[in-house]
Amino acid sequence: MELVLAEPHIKEPVTAVFDGNGRLFVAEMRTYMQDIDGTGELTNKSRVSLHWSSKGDGVMDKHTVFADNLKLPRMILPLGPGELLINETDTQDIYLWRDKDGDGVADEKKLWYAGGPRGGNMEHQQSGLIWCTDNWLYMTYNAWRLRWQGYDKEPLKENTPGNGGQWGLTQDDWGKPWYVNAGGERGPLNFQTHIYYGALNTKDQFVGDFASVWPLVGLADVQGGYARFRPEDKTLNHFTATCGAEVFRGDRLPTDLRGDLLFSEPVGRLIRRTKIEVKDGVTRLSNPYESVKGEFIRSTDPNFRVVNMNTAPDGTLYLVDMYRGIIQEGNWTREGSYLRKAILQYSLDKNVGRGRIWRLVHDDFKPGPQPKMDAEKSTDLVAHLAHPNGWWRDTAQRTLVIRNDKTVLPALESMARTHANPLARMHALWTIEGLGALDAALAREKLKDTHPQVRIAALRASETLLKAGDKSFETDYTALAKGKDIDLAWQALLTANTLKITNSRSLLISSIAATNAPKVFKELGVMLLAPPTSWGKEFSGADKNLLTKGEAVFKELCFACHGFDGRGMPVEGGKPGTTLAPPLAGSPRVVGQREAIIHILLKGLAGPINGKTYEALMVPMESNNDEWIASVASYVRNSFGNKAGMVSVKDVAALRAEAKIRTQPWTVEELAAALPNAPLANRAAWKLTASHNAAALTNAVDGKADTRYDTKKQQEPGMWVQIELPSETAITGVRLDAAGSGNDFPRGYKVELSADGQTWGKPVATGEGKAALTDIKFPTAKTKFIRITQTGSAPGKFWSIHELDVLSDSKGKIVEGKATAKLPTLE
Repeated sequence: MELVLAEPHIKEPVTAVFDGNGRLFVAEMRTYMQDIDGTGELTNKSRVSLHWSSKGDGVMDKHTVFADNLKLPRMILPLGPGELLINETDTQDIYLWRDKDGDGVADEKKLWYAGGPRGGNMEHQQSGLIWCTDNWLYMTYNAWRLRWQGYDKEPLKENTPGNGGQWGLTQDDWGKPWYVNAGGERGPLNFQTHIYYGALNTKDQFVGDFASVWPLVGLADVQGGYARFRPEDKTLNHFTATCGAEVFRGDRLPTDLRGDLLFSEPVGRLIRRTKIEVKDGVTRLSNPYESVKGEFIRSTDPNFRVVNMNTAPDGTLYLVDMYRGIIQEGNWTREGSYLRKAILQYSLDKNVGRGRIWRLVHDDFKPGPQPKMDAEKSTDLVAHLAHPNGWWRDTAQRTLVIRNDKTVLPALESMARTHANPLARMHALWTIEGLGALDAALAREKLKDTHPQVRIAALRASETLLKAGDKSFETDYTALAKGKDIDLAWQALLTANTLKITNSRSLLISSIAATNAPKVFKELGVMLLAPPTSWGKEFSGADKNLLTKGEAVFKELCFACHGFDGRGMPVEGGKPGTTLAPPLAGSPRVVGQREAIIHILLKGLAGPINGKTYEALMVPMESNNDEWIASVASYVRNSFGNKAGMVSVKDVAALRAEAKIRTQPWTVEELAAALPNAPLANRAAWKLTASHNAAALTNAVDGKADTRYDTKKQQEPGMWVQIELPSETAITGVRLDAAGSGNDFPRGYKVELSADGQTWGKPVATGEGKAALTDIKFPTAKTKFIRITQTGSAPGKFWSIHELDVLSDSKGKIVEGKATAKLPTLE
């Protein structure tokens, strides 16, 4: 590895890109975690710098500050000469910066895409912005893509499935984006097909113990704590911070590396090399060094923190190394956290303000020449579409599309038809599509190309024609889906399903059900049949819009820890049932008082929950706006089997103001004390009776979720449970929790109150149970006796209560809070 750049020329580099002349733009987050608390992190003191070799020998001897005083720049993409798209933290806006006088410093800034504010922790915001082969721009997190429409037009925006990616983004030779996820300890994900057609994963897509990592540094500075390092040497044992993916596509390193997926694990100070195998249409990934417990690149330097990689114009691999002590953002290094203890023990907070750009070279290869595309004629750029280095092909295609020079169309059409290199034919086809010049005849001709990937490209490119109104392609897709070319048939099914052509669903069903259907149809096709989320009639149009927004956020962010089904993401290598975060399905903090979920989203939650300590920390989300919080809260309260009320924007705004003094994540105990109408704490003094199986009522007040009261017979009207309080008490409701027996909730209920247990007033509440947790509220009333009568029928279902609470008229108390998490020692 050769050193290309270091301080003082760069500090805190996070991503780098090359322009058409091989000049290197570097985004520098100069304010990132300059101390253990991230003091001043969001001040506008970061930059994008520009570096190049004046002699063309690969030695970068010229340096300028292209754009200064930025807020943590996170996405950069070069366009024409001296032009760069830049996106900063806390916004979706993307600006076009232009150096008009050629001095390496931008002197014009113009809004290119107006996306508006972006909330949330900076680790949970978009990255990438790569121009893929299909002429769309892709990012992580965002469930949409953008398309260049020219300098004077807004980019086209089109929705995609949530991609699950976090930091860094790449594409392979055939244009498929590759995402990696850190927060959910997932590594690569959603790679079974191009993300536009679905976020698909299979159970056996990783070979062996793929998620285990083999570092050399053993500092145990791992956010997951003890569960994530080997006790014998304190080395990281599993993915936890995977990022910076790059499919190597260069021509100046050994050929067996070409097409491999590389990504970084900065907590482990290593680079993972991944072999990609596609068999019967299903993709599987493996670590080629697993048998020797090895990695592609490992460092003994604790400051080796690679966060991005690039195939370079010279055919080598460039690595962007923040070269720092702390890699995790401040939300995970708070007072009381395990990680803070580790950082301080090893003085990792002292190494800041540095950075490295490395170049990986090989003795058998000489780095290639420096490109000069910015000044080349368009005809010269067409020739580069056949270059052995993927960077040259991508850059030439992008430049041709941006120039919009249609004089090269004859040359492009000739290349698409006759060039010996299938990659050249594919790029020529997509360049024609990007220039808006693809016609049906050429698309159909290339559907018969000799190479399967060119045939697939032709099918995908033809989608543009169908969207423009040429419905005749529906017939083509239907015929291709039934054909013997399995690769093309699968793509036809994907396209038909995504574009919702006539009879697309029946076509998919018949293809899956066919005798001897290919593995890819049976394993992945079934996933496409899952119906989209639909909301019941009880929700208004505004409610449905809010729920849909919350669903998008959950699938972009929350799934990584809480799982796609809301039951917690399983911890690989952990004990059965161990999850990264607590389940949301049936959680009393989710389906109970709406104040609980709002408080948690705003301020976070730490410490044990029901006696369990979880690896993932629920970090504060208060930097997001009130609608964002309300949408997520409403979605999780009405998904995964939960059926609770909506959370409004006004609810969030009110609680945000009330909780302003709170500076730390909640513990469960502090949260309970902060909620209004806290459950009475004197359950041991209650006298309980029931119409059925009264002896079991103690199980409903023992504080154990795995014990229960039940009626010992199926529900029928007239069953009742009665509570006698020690003294007359002001109450506001009762809560019946049947989470351990989810379908045993009361199908109907009424609640009556009495001063003496003899004379009962009119019911203070009536209604129907709809989920495991039945929260019954009524106006504050003083009483000594409470009777809950079951008024519905449920054949084959008991009436069960795992936990029974009576709600007080307390107002709740919000306190500032302090770090109380137990700090383990690392010795």
